[in-house]
Amino acid sequence: MAGLILWGVGTSRTLRAHWALCFLGLNYETRVIRTRTPEMESEEYRSINPRGKVPTLQDGELTLTESPAIVTYLAETYSTVEKALIPTQKSARAEFFEWLSFISMELDATSLYVLRRHEGLPEIYGPAPDACQVAREYFHRMITAGSLRLKDGRRFLVGDDFTGVDILMTTCLDWAKRYGMSLPPAFSSYRSRIDDEPSTALAFAANAVK
Repeated sequence: MAGLILWGVGTSRTLRAHWALCFLGLNYETRVIRTRTPEMESEEYRSINPRGKVPTLQDGELTLTESPAIVTYLAETYSTVEKALIPTQKSARAEFFEWLSFISMELDATSLYVLRRHEGLPEIYGPAPDACQVAREYFHRMITAGSLRLKDGRRFLVGDDFTGVDILMTTCLDWAKRYGMSLPPAFSSYRSRIDDEPSTALAFAANAVK
């Protein structure tokens, strides 16, 4: 097998992978498969990703799941001087990985995914209003603390250059807004700047369900 293949469209997490590929200007094949559909349970897909989740990236003999890992792999493997999704300077890389952990754990897994399960899919996971309220409060506390990093005037999360953690953060901000949560002013302004990045529109189009 040769070339890049991305399985999955239509979710915040598949958007992350499409976005990294679009930003880096890579040619890739999209396998249009959506979460919670019969295609997810097919023998073909389960042989590629036994967890039955999207996205899944195939790059030659490598098969990779988990959107933060996919974004980071693409950044490490395919960034160039002209288009880089991860810093090369040591302290900036450390901050990149700090943001990566913060977004993945404190915003996504601990806060937003609680809402996704118990407000978005109560028929599967059951309603849990107390847990959802705590998740909302925790998200607000964490995103407010995160916004303090932007007070130095930086354009993006790790300075003035767009990187992979901006992809991850943007999907979380949009996800939070869909659940009716407000953002600190610093992150509202930040989100507006993301739309000026040319790859944003390309990524949303690539991830759209046709």
